[in-house]
Amino acid sequence: MRVIVDNDFSGDPDGLFQLAHLLLSPSVDVRAIIGSHLNVNDGFDGSKTQADNAARKAKELIQVMGVGKTIPILAGSNTALVNDSTPVKNEAVNAIIQEALRTDTKLPLYVVCGAGLTEIASAALTNPQIADKLTVIWIGGPEYAELATPPPGYSEIEYNLNIDQAAARAVFNRSSLPLWQVPRNVYRQCLLSYAQLLTNVKPRGKTGAYLSGTLETLMARIQRYINIGETYILGDSPLVLLTALQSSFEPDPSSSQYVVRQAPRINQAGVYAVNHKGRPIRVYTQLDTHLMFADFFAKLELMRP
Repeated sequence: MRVIVDNDFSGDPDGLFQLAHLLLSPSVDVRAIIGSHLNVNDGFDGSKTQADNAARKAKELIQVMGVGKTIPILAGSNTALVNDSTPVKNEAVNAIIQEALRTDTKLPLYVVCGAGLTEIASAALTNPQIADKLTVIWIGGPEYAELATPPPGYSEIEYNLNIDQAAARAVFNRSSLPLWQVPRNVYRQCLLSYAQLLTNVKPRGKTGAYLSGTLETLMARIQRYINIGETYILGDSPLVLLTALQSSFEPDPSSSQYVVRQAPRINQAGVYAVNHKGRPIRVYTQLDTHLMFADFFAKLELMRP
């Protein structure tokens, strides 16, 4: 399959873990890597060059891994959309459109988004014809009331949705993009224990040391303010599980569970509202995290010199 990766690599380190895992997966042809922005004044990166910084972090990981193939690494917009109908214009948006419109391959195309939706929303607004030529997989959005309850002390506007609310409205309310959604209650299932990090990631060559270093640095920084316990949510890793680790026959993420439901509207408050004309989307409810992490650990071991 073909994959375009879009993530906030200068933010939560889970995006770097996801990118490394995808790059280690032979069934995936990574066509482009897009560094995307965070919310304004985000604690991970409060600069005005978040997307540029994200692209630099992706390049840094590529160098550490010694990836031989040349993959375009592009910075997306450093700011969110001004509204849900006006796209941003940049090379990352153009790359999505150009890849979607290719006629020389029949390999399915996935645009996997681990943060905001600025670039894919802009691509669909710029050229709506791409909607039937790709599938968007998004880590984001709050719980659906009939499927799960929010975690204690939750924020009403989910983190990734809040990065660019206008882009989320463009994708959910205005586009016909096929969408597989991994909402907050589901991406929170992706718990990596610190013991697993020390035994299955950190000793695994330069890549394992680099990835564990990003997470340990963050853990030390957070630990000054709160006790985060001994697990960390690698919430972007389902982007690998739902693409690279599909079943061989009747290809699909057959070991994970989802429901099909009408896409809700994202309202001006940044929460779901009923949309009787909403297209059907997949909403994942349960992930095969055992397969996901076991495969990641195995691939790190296989690449270790």
